[in-house]
Amino acid sequence: MTTTPRGPAVFAPVAGRIEIAERPPADADASRLLLAFYREQVGRYGFAESVELSACEYTAPQGVFAVVYHGGVPAGCGGYRWFDRDTCTVEIKKTYIVPGSRGLGAGRALLSWLERHAVAAGARRAILETGVRNTAALRLFTAAGYQPAARYVAGRDPQINPAFARSLTIQPGAW
Repeated sequence: MTTTPRGPAVFAPVAGRIEIAERPPADADASRLLLAFYREQVGRYGFAESVELSACEYTAPQGVFAVVYHGGVPAGCGGYRWFDRDTCTVEIKKTYIVPGSRGLGAGRALLSWLERHAVAAGARRAILETGVRNTAALRLFTAAGYQPAARYVAGRDPQINPAFARSLTIQPGAW
């Protein structure tokens, strides 16, 4: 663990190059990254889901939101929120890495961080959706063990927004 000048402990998985810090969705870095994510989605699909996030859904104990820093520069974001406490299921949302930081492990580091944080909060399963044209995200999620799942958002076209799920049972030494 290291700390950044902005505050709380961060996870530094790649020798100080990539750091992840919990931030509220309204944080300036998070807001800029969410806007970049939105613009990229509009460019890819012609439309996008709003990036306005309810702060209470992404703040403990309801969830968490984080910003990825690459070389000290905001490079990505993502979060999770509780989807169903009875089944110990969280939904991972708004995972995004800026183009210049892709392929360097930032996405995998963020996903692992979110999963570990969710497990610590009591989650045993994660679900998510991604766009069918987002091949990098599809590769990331399938490489991380996410399997195709039934649609869980009413009105969504699974041909455009396929759903995925994964057990978050901790294996010794896995993280």
